[in-house]
Amino acid sequence: MAAGIRSSVPDARVSVIRLDLSDPESIWEFADLYRSEHDSLDLLINNAGIMTPPYGLTVKGFELQWGVNHLGHFALTYHLLPLLCSTRGSRLVTQTSIVHRGGKINFRDINSRDSYSPWKAYKQSKLATLLFSREMDARLRSLGTESPISIASHPGLVNTQLYRNRERMRRWLRPFMHDIGAGAMPALRAALDPDAEGGQMYGPGGWMEFRGPTVIVKPHGKGRDMGLASGVWELSETMTGLDLSSRLRECTAPGRE
Repeated sequence: MAAGIRSSVPDARVSVIRLDLSDPESIWEFADLYRSEHDSLDLLINNAGIMTPPYGLTVKGFELQWGVNHLGHFALTYHLLPLLCSTRGSRLVTQTSIVHRGGKINFRDINSRDSYSPWKAYKQSKLATLLFSREMDARLRSLGTESPISIASHPGLVNTQLYRNRERMRRWLRPFMHDIGAGAMPALRAALDPDAEGGQMYGPGGWMEFRGPTVIVKPHGKGRDMGLASGVWELSETMTGLDLSSRLRECTAPGRE
């Protein structure tokens, strides 16, 4: 990907740093290296994800989709938040999925140890990413913090290798899918639209939000439940051992610009 960017934009300055969102040590090392080389961060897009793999666990023993799609980004945000807070006009964009509308948070079996449904676990993780984005916005607003703003996006249905574990589903959904370029537009608009505001979500404007031009869309189902969002936030702090609430308050500490 870096080579492709360099070939199409010869003057682009591109660097690649290894990051494994299933491993807290890798997340810390990535953030530490980035902080050692940069004193600002204009944009963080929490976009990585896996979908419906066989049951597996992260380094810390969390179900893979919950650990990578949600907790990994929660930890990455924690480590990079001071730079985002100190960079005027910065943005935190978190990628969710349209399937959040069927998601549920199973607090009693968050790691799906009792019974594992790859699809339910994926929906749970993507509901969590949306709730994280919305709770982050609510907390930033309550603290009066101007930077960063927290925005969500979802790509609709995109024909990518994300479906490699669901080829039958891919074949059935293909008529409703759009290409990678169109699927990237919601995240890009969340990142670059000068009129974007914290708490918004961008997604395709077509039927069922599967595809179409990028517009502002609204959360569905439990994605609207801010009480649930607070509960997911607190659970995430406990599971990662990272006090993101305190780190947010540091953004407004006296002496911080």
